[in-house]
Amino acid sequence: MAYVRDAWYVAGWSRDLGPAQPFALSILGDPIVLYRSESGRLVALEDRCVHRLAPLSLGRCEGERLRCMYHGLLFDPDGRVAEIPGQDLVPAQARVRSYPVVDRHDWIWVWMGDVAAADEALIPSAVGLSDPDWILGHGQMDYAAEARLICDNLCDFSHLSFVHANSFGASETWARSRPRVVPLDRGVRFERWIVGEPRMSGRGEGNADVWQWYDFMVPGILLMSSAVYPEGTAAACGMNAPAPDRALTGEGVTFTSQAVTPLTDRTARYFYSWGPRRDQGDAALRDMLMGMADQAFTEDRLMIEAQQRVIDATPNPRIMPTSADKGVTLYNGLVHKLARTPGMAIESAA
Repeated sequence: MAYVRDAWYVAGWSRDLGPAQPFALSILGDPIVLYRSESGRLVALEDRCVHRLAPLSLGRCEGERLRCMYHGLLFDPDGRVAEIPGQDLVPAQARVRSYPVVDRHDWIWVWMGDVAAADEALIPSAVGLSDPDWILGHGQMDYAAEARLICDNLCDFSHLSFVHANSFGASETWARSRPRVVPLDRGVRFERWIVGEPRMSGRGEGNADVWQWYDFMVPGILLMSSAVYPEGTAAACGMNAPAPDRALTGEGVTFTSQAVTPLTDRTARYFYSWGPRRDQGDAALRDMLMGMADQAFTEDRLMIEAQQRVIDATPNPRIMPTSADKGVTLYNGLVHKLARTPGMAIESAA
């Protein structure tokens, strides 16, 4: 599977990176070290010293710079070697790659492609944990599976009826209905009503109508709003978008920002937040939602890691799409277009 290089990938939560604390990770197989300098500048460098390839993430922050703690080479934030202990001449080629990096929406974003093409306007509009309009919890988990499989999962919610029957209590309506799917310049939009659904929150009696829309953006960012309405609202709206202020107070409007980051070709990291709009819920609702999310996303991980093992054990694996795969197909086609690689060879849906 190809991935888009010219894109912003989530490297971690802003709050988890303290000052002068180098942090190591891989994105798309590239070893990267992140650190905050003395002035608060966020820096992302190749995690590989030019001398003997020791990891700079084991280094020491010194003001704006990072020192390799193997033989003491000192690196500027742009990746150039500023000092070699015991040697006056610093070769012009003594440098490591520096990655554009931005702190936004309480996530740290790293641009993995052409530095000249790095455009902060391409950072998806996530809702950060510090946004005053929302009460959000957050989490993350690592997968022993390629990121593409997680992205496929997030572009097809028909699995909710079966994978998440226990956590979300999702009915089979999710599997038997189809969302409205709209292509975007760098993603896919999904909109749908689920009519007469049991209330996940357990607040109130009877069923409700659930309105859900989300954008799934390159390189794997899900931005989703959900709202619970009195039964009959979907029909009254003609199955179109409802007014947010008519949602059921106390369980109505929620938002989740999620990010899938390929670490290597068979590992990925999944970030997520979820909670209610401040005027539509409280911390107790947030905690209940996050409890369900932790359970549900563990269910996803178990299924997807098992799927990866089957794929790895299958010679020339091929998939047979169904009508639920429209969003998956559109998103993967967009990824291949932006990655400038040939599209996937898959069988046509019946």
